[in-house]
Amino acid sequence: MKAIVSNQYGTPDVLKLKDVEKPIPKDNQVLVRIHASSVNFGNLVLLKGEPFLARFVFGLRKPKYPIPGGDIAGRVEAVGKDVTQFAPGDEVFGDLSGCGWGGYAEYVAVPESALAMKPGNLTYEEAAAFPMAATTALQSLRDKGKTQAGKKVLINGASGGVGTFAVQIAKAMGAEVTAVCSTRNAETAKSIGADYVIDYKKESFTQKPERYDLILGVNGHQPISAYKNALNDNGIFVHVGGSESQMFQAMALGPWISMTSNKKVGSFLQRQNQHDLIAIKELVEAGKVKPVIDRKYQLSDVADAFRYFSEGHAQGKVVITI
Repeated sequence: MKAIVSNQYGTPDVLKLKDVEKPIPKDNQVLVRIHASSVNFGNLVLLKGEPFLARFVFGLRKPKYPIPGGDIAGRVEAVGKDVTQFAPGDEVFGDLSGCGWGGYAEYVAVPESALAMKPGNLTYEEAAAFPMAATTALQSLRDKGKTQAGKKVLINGASGGVGTFAVQIAKAMGAEVTAVCSTRNAETAKSIGADYVIDYKKESFTQKPERYDLILGVNGHQPISAYKNALNDNGIFVHVGGSESQMFQAMALGPWISMTSNKKVGSFLQRQNQHDLIAIKELVEAGKVKPVIDRKYQLSDVADAFRYFSEGHAQGKVVITI
């Protein structure tokens, strides 16, 4: 089969299209013929080996997982004898970040817990946009941010993959949503449900009088103190993405702020979860969440997809058609 292989850390140039052996599913695995995948921030970490701490998970000197790609959508080709949830012919989507990655390939063999039935109203390309980004949005809003109906939620970085899903999921939870994005993305943010839009090229939310119950930091470079000041009493800031300095501030100062004030500051890392994939499927089929896809690339052009994604200006998701 064809697959993208990376045997060293570096730039997108290290991603090579190669012929590799087609996997054979074990007794507890599902063999999926992959039709589409997508690009996430986690893919950049796996590509570059940065920040360096990530290498203790992904491989100290070279990638532990040579075939990258966390999101997939495809059709089940075969199942092991112990698999109970899926059968050949089923259309599925899934998150491979917790079971060895491998999504930039024609086939993958994975535990059934990494998969869920694909939403029936989505194409493979649309379904591949969801797994990692949408579960990141769901888990950070629900589990870390304690989002409830009527809460005021600000999403800083509302135009990327996680951000576009966060806007929609927060609205589905009944929150009042303020989206922070650039001028060119303002209309998209409104179209997916944002109640208010702040154009960061014209004004900073940190200088406005409004206060929020939850701020989701998906992108940005503001100091943690600025986020804290924009929170209501008992408000929560959750760092999902952004500059490395912001990440380290959240990790180092967050616990102190949380202990010494009535505001909470913390970081969040998405976790593979089949129940959350099913929850996202239900939101999609109910018409409450839809993908925003910026560009599509072929498997042979994955390096170009990474170059574009690395620029940080993607409007929604970058999808790989396989």
